[in-house]
Amino acid sequence: MIFPCIDLMDGKVVQLVQGREKALEADSPEEMLRRFAAFPEIQVIDLDAAMGRGSNSDLVRAIASKAVTRVGGGVRTVERAQELIEQGARKVIVGTAAFAASGANVPFLEALCDAIGRERVIVALDSKAGRIVVKGWQESTDLTAESVLESLAPYCSGFLCTYVDKEGMMSGTDLEWFRRLREATPLEITAAGGITTLDDVRALMAMDVHAALGMAIYTGRLSLEELAGLLEARH
Repeated sequence: MIFPCIDLMDGKVVQLVQGREKALEADSPEEMLRRFAAFPEIQVIDLDAAMGRGSNSDLVRAIASKAVTRVGGGVRTVERAQELIEQGARKVIVGTAAFAASGANVPFLEALCDAIGRERVIVALDSKAGRIVVKGWQESTDLTAESVLESLAPYCSGFLCTYVDKEGMMSGTDLEWFRRLREATPLEITAAGGITTLDDVRALMAMDVHAALGMAIYTGRLSLEELAGLLEARH
């Protein structure tokens, strides 16, 4: 599966480099949805919510009413997750709140699964310099993605694994890291961060890893038509 990404900040569709520096503003969400119409599901991240400075709830609701979505950004309470489901999200992506100092934040994850169902939960494993980062990638933990997969697995339907070191830099990704993660869990894995070429996407698909694509689409480095063709060829 290929998931085009819509990242929201200040009411606009944006792309950031390394989660900090805004590289570009894109067309309206409606226009992006029109361009992404060939893809069965869209990934939506509310960056303002992730960074704890408000939210883009109206835009999320508008997008979710027109497309199948997996939505993340600032999901730090069960209530926030329920709100996103009510707004129309098919799945909710949880990052920071999924972790305690020693690993999985089990009480929160149990409550989340009870509230919205395990099948709707995706845990974000955002990794920088080999360590999981949280709070909009602004804080590093002592945990590695590989070390927490097993303990998180009972509480989610899959993982969104972002290789933050390459995020937004258009310089390729770390396919070996994704291969190690793939071998470590039977659950769905979606790769993000630095995926730049069709060869990257093909390599991920060959190892049964989904691809979430942002910067490479928005800059035209990857053609939506060619990506849609890859998806069709798989079916």
